[in-house]
Amino acid sequence: MAQPILFENVRLIDPARGLDRPGRLLVRGGTIAGTDLPESEGVPDGAHVVDGGGAVLCPGLVDMRVAIGEPGFEYRETVASAARAAAAGGITTMAVLPNSQPAIDDPALVRHLRARAEETGMVSILPYGALTRRCEGSEMAEIGLLNEAGAVAFTDGTRALADARMMRLALTYARGFDALVVQHPEDPSLARGGCATDGELATRLGLPGIPTAAEAIMIARDLRLAELTRGRLHFAHVSTAEGLDLIRAAKARGLRVTCDTAPPYFDLNETAIGDFRTYAKLSPPLRGEADRLAVCAALADGTIDAIASDHAPCDADDKRQPFAVAAAGGTGLATLLAVTLARVHGGNLKLIDALGLLTHRPAALLGSDAGTLADGAVADLCLFDPDRAWQIVAGDLPGRARNTPFDGRAVEGRVLGTWKAGRQVYGQDAA
Repeated sequence: MAQPILFENVRLIDPARGLDRPGRLLVRGGTIAGTDLPESEGVPDGAHVVDGGGAVLCPGLVDMRVAIGEPGFEYRETVASAARAAAAGGITTMAVLPNSQPAIDDPALVRHLRARAEETGMVSILPYGALTRRCEGSEMAEIGLLNEAGAVAFTDGTRALADARMMRLALTYARGFDALVVQHPEDPSLARGGCATDGELATRLGLPGIPTAAEAIMIARDLRLAELTRGRLHFAHVSTAEGLDLIRAAKARGLRVTCDTAPPYFDLNETAIGDFRTYAKLSPPLRGEADRLAVCAALADGTIDAIASDHAPCDADDKRQPFAVAAAGGTGLATLLAVTLARVHGGNLKLIDALGLLTHRPAALLGSDAGTLADGAVADLCLFDPDRAWQIVAGDLPGRARNTPFDGRAVEGRVLGTWKAGRQVYGQDAA
């Protein structure tokens, strides 16, 4: 049996239980054996002691939106390289999008992804199943079989399901399994050919624009379909004030609707694409400052249910192109926590609430029991110093891809160690 681990001199934060206090935590056999250990008990026989030096010990982060290259695009990222990047970011569970090659529309591929993650011993993968065959939007995938194989939700990844009838059928069918349908909220006909948010900056740079209404139009349509079908609907990386207003109103009406956003949409605005920085070309594109502030407000008022990295690795040649034709997407696993903590340091969020958006709240959406420090839970843990300053440098981040939109950004909040099922997978003492 693995050696017990005793964490001392740590600030325990477990948003799932509203816990935020100094304390000690004991791990036995890969599970949490106690968080209420009085100092008088001393150190259990044979335990390895980790002195946290006052750092925060929280559940391992749960990232609900990650693209990797495997299978089909391993030159961008593999399960193993993504696992290393995740561990460096304090992430122990990640939900992986199905738009690979081949797409995850076969139950065998769902099981394969889970097994590949177990082989690394560093991260758990929760696979999304394709909503339609090959993620092409024309024929519904075998949602029931994919669900039985372990798919946690259904989406076409970076592609919006444009056909309203198909979305209605998918929501209706998925409801029979109480399955979550995840939509990329962008009207494809309005977004076609665009690469930046429509407006003064795009015009000045000579870039084809995508109106912000493309997001709101898709959200409005799908909210009506969710009301019609009573299905569970989730919108990914929501980035506009109008879209968030629609979701906020739908929640007030009792619809089964949720949403997430990603750090670029609350930390950056469209000016980051100045000088045609392709690392800042994302999908959806970066927005104006008013929309960024609206995302910050929606984080604070609870409209947004989770923060995801939206990790989208690209090869250097994918980005070394004119802005209009370069691939969209940015890496985000290793920077997820630090950039989110900027909202804490800026006074927008309390630390426990920010961590809730990164742990138990996304886990609950995906039906996972991860994201808690409760006794008996798997010891997936993240130890971090919320005040340690560092600079994000693209070439210094773990993983195969370098395309971070935060290149050069100074941040506060550094992961000191990550444990997966009680085994240290990142940090000074990692095996």
